[in-house]
Amino acid sequence: MDAALEALYNRGDTADSGGGGGRSAGLGGSAPRVARWLGDIREYFPSTVVQVMQKDAMERLGLHQLLLEPEMMEAVEPDVHLVGTLLSLNRVMPDQARESARALVRKVVEDLERRVAQKTRSLVQGAIDRSARTHRPRRVSDIDWNATIRRNLAHYLPEHGTIVPQTLVGYGRRSQGVQKDVVLAIDQSGSMASSVVYASVFGAVLASMRTLRTSLVVFDTAVVDLTEQLTDPVEVLFGTQLGGGTHINKAIAYCQGLIDRPDDSIFVLISDLYEGGVRAEMLRRVASMQAAGVQVVVLLALSDEGAPFYDRENAAALAEMGVPAFACTPDVFPELMAAAIQGQPLTAWVDRQKDA
Repeated sequence: MDAALEALYNRGDTADSGGGGGRSAGLGGSAPRVARWLGDIREYFPSTVVQVMQKDAMERLGLHQLLLEPEMMEAVEPDVHLVGTLLSLNRVMPDQARESARALVRKVVEDLERRVAQKTRSLVQGAIDRSARTHRPRRVSDIDWNATIRRNLAHYLPEHGTIVPQTLVGYGRRSQGVQKDVVLAIDQSGSMASSVVYASVFGAVLASMRTLRTSLVVFDTAVVDLTEQLTDPVEVLFGTQLGGGTHINKAIAYCQGLIDRPDDSIFVLISDLYEGGVRAEMLRRVASMQAAGVQVVVLLALSDEGAPFYDRENAAALAEMGVPAFACTPDVFPELMAAAIQGQPLTAWVDRQKDA
């Protein structure tokens, strides 16, 4: 354990990362030596620690190129950060390494889907069902008691201390038709790597629900519509290209063209808000969507990491328009979507999450 830690964190100088001199405990530039080290840390440390050490090795030792070798793919512990690194290398990856990378990415994606799918479907479908109202609920469990009491306050009988509910307000029965449209727009800049992974998985889960019509768009300086690939989030991820500039205004303009039922649409922009295009036009487009009835959600990050880097000026401008910009963890995202579907004020929802 000491040797494995020393190889990464206690090197004598930076020359060791290239294999030329330095302490003998270093990893050097040798793929076999790195592969052995990766095997050692998986044996000696829990997976959460292994993931941190792998991430540090990428940053401290520059092991990105070694990841292009298939034997390295088999040695690493798959996690969201590693998927982001592989996707950033997608365009330079040799074919043999690409197949190994795809298998590793699929393993991470399938694990994420198992974690988030059931909760997402349950909360989102429940929100869709409850967003519909009926005055003839068929079961007691379908009655919205708070709304029913408010509707019948005029029929309060003080001598009996009760309300006579002449009109019932209930939740609508489940419909198999499309109830809501969801458009996900994902920033592909390098800092958004983890968010891209999570958003692709959630997009696939939402797309599997027949009561939603889900579109997924990724962007940098160009805009790519990956909706047709939503049945396989791995294909979505390999259709992205992490890094490069950002043109948020262009992406929003494209997404506006996808929305034909604004009152029943939710637009989720996942971006650090560093705009390389026309800032004023971007803000006008968001205001226009909101005025038309679209529920607009801006996520600065969709990941388990801490406070993200983002353009505070643009975030403040959105907040003044009543569109809060905030980071969201994957565990809370299904609740966020449920709140948006029910038309809850998201500023209040964000405040409740902070208090919790």
